[in-house]
Amino acid sequence: MFDLERWQEIFDTIRKNKLRTFLTGLSVASGIFILVILLGFGQGMRNGIEQEFKEDASTSVWVWPGVTSKEYKGLNPGRSIQLVNENYNNATEMFKSDIEYASPRIFVRGVSVNYGKEALIYGVQGISSDFQFIENASISEGRFINYQDEVNVGKVAIIGHKIKTDVFNEVETPIGEFIDISGIPFKVIGVYKEMEDREEERIYIPITTAQKAFNGGNRVNNMSFALPPVENFDQAVAQAINFKNGLREYLQQVHTIAPDDTSAMEVWSAMEEAKRYYGLTNNIKLFFWFVGICTIIAGVVGVSNIMMIVVKERTREIGIRKALGAKPWSIIGMILHEAIFVTAISGFAGLIFSMALLELVGPNIEVDYVLNPSVNFNVAFSTVLVLIVAGTLAGFVPAYRAAKVKVIESLRDE
Repeated sequence: MFDLERWQEIFDTIRKNKLRTFLTGLSVASGIFILVILLGFGQGMRNGIEQEFKEDASTSVWVWPGVTSKEYKGLNPGRSIQLVNENYNNATEMFKSDIEYASPRIFVRGVSVNYGKEALIYGVQGISSDFQFIENASISEGRFINYQDEVNVGKVAIIGHKIKTDVFNEVETPIGEFIDISGIPFKVIGVYKEMEDREEERIYIPITTAQKAFNGGNRVNNMSFALPPVENFDQAVAQAINFKNGLREYLQQVHTIAPDDTSAMEVWSAMEEAKRYYGLTNNIKLFFWFVGICTIIAGVVGVSNIMMIVVKERTREIGIRKALGAKPWSIIGMILHEAIFVTAISGFAGLIFSMALLELVGPNIEVDYVLNPSVNFNVAFSTVLVLIVAGTLAGFVPAYRAAKVKVIESLRDE
């Protein structure tokens, strides 16, 4: 039931102690504000990491060779390992039930690239048709390299959207245009898009063409695979680890590499890396919760202290109320109402300000591994409700003490 006189008393008390009430409310509001901002940035870090991994297929596994660092079976350390077509073909055959997409890749080096009279400085790579799905490249014009291009050793090329913008801005479409790679004309058959501009500074040609036309022989610079999707994240991680270990074991045997030589053959799994990052972000989020809750506790303690001061200042008034017949629970309610009011107003003020700040500033933040900091409103609102409950409990102790004040002692109080 709404008690107008009770609310008038609360506002009178606040008016008489404006600075004290403001500082108490500020400590509570800052606690909620800090917690929401920290949680927002924790979610922003998770968003940023997810965005990074979206650049490639989430289940992708990449393999590239290095240099041996250990002696093994009479072979000295310092050997450079070279992948070849046979390694790729055998690996795809051995693990075909575990692979959804697969592609070898070769970097075409020492070539000149020209469009008309203009010299281009973009890298050329030989890949297979599955590479589109492993790299998560979307086709904006034309088509991607297909199996027939590989079989026919086609002189066709796919260019990134950035290359189209920088080089082919004077033509309606680059499809059908020719670029010259070390004297060999390649027909542009498609334009692809990636999430980052640097990923669009590549020219893709069929790997068979790259090997035969530019003295690649049967060499492969790296191999990439995408595993089939599974039901949950933990299963995907376990699948990636099993495939990664099996693939590394095969390549180590073929190239006579010591089992514990990690520098000779690198096998990188996106899912395994994601697990590490997500574990890190979860730990950071727990730390943010700890800091925010500690800040909120400091505010709640401030509410309790201010209520104790209020009880001390109003001891004589409370004694008079009891002498006139006020019940203990009415005394407790009087003190609790003020504690709840200060806590609720301050908490919601901190919530509104922090949510508004994240809404306005969050989408404009461009920091590595931080993307669009935000927080679930239900989580933030629930936190404020918990804060109000905590403020109620904090105000109950001084309120209960006020209810226990003896009339004679309170009337003597100065």
